[in-house]
Amino acid sequence: MKILVLIPSYNTGRILPQTVAEVLTHWPDVWVVMDGSTDGSEALLEPLKETAPGLKVISLEKNGGKGAAVLHGTRLAHEAGYSHVLTIDADGQHPSHDIPRFIALCEKYPGAVMMGTPVFGPEAPQLRVQGRKISNMWANLETLNWGIPDTLFGMRLYPVPLLLRAFRGTIWARRFDYDTEIAVRLAWQGVPMLAVPTTVRYLTQEEGGVSQFRYFRDNTVLTWMHARLLFGFAWRLPLLLLRLGRGGNPLRKVSA
Repeated sequence: MKILVLIPSYNTGRILPQTVAEVLTHWPDVWVVMDGSTDGSEALLEPLKETAPGLKVISLEKNGGKGAAVLHGTRLAHEAGYSHVLTIDADGQHPSHDIPRFIALCEKYPGAVMMGTPVFGPEAPQLRVQGRKISNMWANLETLNWGIPDTLFGMRLYPVPLLLRAFRGTIWARRFDYDTEIAVRLAWQGVPMLAVPTTVRYLTQEEGGVSQFRYFRDNTVLTWMHARLLFGFAWRLPLLLLRLGRGGNPLRKVSA
């Protein structure tokens, strides 16, 4: 096994080097994919590159979206011989101390996807907390409750070949729809999924917290995505019923 931490980033400002520095304390191989950022945050990583030989910064000329950044980084990781990628958001929401637990679980279940399951604190915006329940409901329908614990949470550990195969199955999943659609497509493939409870931090603006979420735009993208996935679900239904009859996701009842 060869595991890489992959961090897609778009205009995350001064929180980016803090996030990367914290990750580096727990894992040496870290790649940051700068998705057409225009805020100068890439330059803030230069001091870290001088002391962290495993840190690599990949710059994309144009902003293609989170999914496009993850896909680009995963393709390069595959070429470099990495077997798994652990995706972490650049905005500091995912505390780095959870990384060793993801790694240990991956070593135990190398053919599965470790799905971060958010444990929200009192500071979490209720609009975001409650709104994701709708996406989770649709995803559970589209996969016959395969076991996607949260469709929008970005901290996940994927086997590289399975993630690339899921991307090959769609021309979409390149922007905000990435986290949800890829999870559904992995479930359609019958990939085992393990829910990993993971703490979430919502940083204030004073702490450097940023968010690229746009309520109307991104919910429109999610609505269109679920419409497409429901169509795909319909013709896959016999296979999904067969898998359900055989017990479904083998890791669904396993406690992380």
